Amino acid sequence: MVWFVSHPQDEYFVDNPEFRAFVAEARKVIAQESELTRRIERLKPVFSRLLRSEGWLPVAYLQPDTTSGMGSGIGQYLLFRAGDRSLGLFSLVVPPGASTPVHDHLAWGLVGLYRGEQREEVYELVEGDPDAGVVRLRLATVRAIQPGDFYPLLPPQDDIHRVTTVSAGPSVSIHLLGSDIGCTVRHRFEPEHGVSKPFRSGYSNAPCPPEES
Repeated sequence: MVWFVSHPQDEYFVDNPEFRAFVAEARKVIAQESELTRRIERLKPVFSRLLRSEGWLPVAYLQPDTTSGMGSGIGQYLLFRAGDRSLGLFSLVVPPGASTPVHDHLAWGLVGLYRGEQREEVYELVEGDPDAGVVRLRLATVRAIQPGDFYPLLPPQDDIHRVTTVSAGPSVSIHLLGSDIGCTVRHRFEPEHGVSKPFRSGYSNAPCPPEES
């Protein structure tokens, strides 16, 4: 039987029995299933239960943040970070009417809506290289996201998107990703100008490790 190994430098920014049980169950699935499509399928029921559960996420991590690296008052709060940076969980809080930049993730994962309502625009890379700064994107899908809805990330499929809060209050989404994404250099895009730029979103409540600063 394969079990996950806890790292001595694992960081819990949310520390209650329900959240710890979720992390433990998710890490067991990840350790047992190396094929990403099957891994995500097995994680879906666990993730869905967390999205539909109330009370485990502190109020502090449900608030906008005017100082965040995402801009537009968007808060990005680290909830858990594996010591080896192979897994991260965070909440993303987008104020009413605000939008994230068009951005990619460069990591497998699951993203689900915990509070509020969102419109998601998914883009397809038609040509160009994001690292080179010149790209052409096509708007591929627009969809409404309601609380409890979630979707997988399997780059490069559907990895570039923008979300806008369309509810009267902030939207709060939960991200389970196979990296320390807030400290990872990825890309933000300006589709109307055919431009991509490197960016690192950071976290509202936690610094990046010194080696990543």
